[in-house]
Amino acid sequence: MKFEETGLDGLTIEYQALEDIMESAGFQPVYDYERVTFDYKIVDTVKDEIHYFRVQGFAVEGEIPNPHSHVKIMQLILGKHYYPHGVEYDEEFPKKIVDKCKRKIDLISEKIKSEAL
Repeated sequence: MKFEETGLDGLTIEYQALEDIMESAGFQPVYDYERVTFDYKIVDTVKDEIHYFRVQGFAVEGEIPNPHSHVKIMQLILGKHYYPHGVEYDEEFPKKIVDKCKRKIDLISEKIKSEAL
């Protein structure tokens, strides 16, 4: 599932500022030198399902994780984990999972916008 009209897609921010904002909101970073994905794991214990809310970005200046590298944020996505195949994004997601993601967007949105370059 893609989250449309968040106002974050396409913004550029310094990596260190983005990492600080995302980690304070409970996201964990995974990166290589050109890309970064901040994952927020959501476990639905009732249905025994795992979902990942992902904020991805790519370096437009410098290399990740250099604190002063510039990262362009991509569209925010939600996926469901299927063992052992991976994460699928073209699903119908429970309202409570989508609502949780929207609350996370609200939590990080203004902070990221205030730090955008």
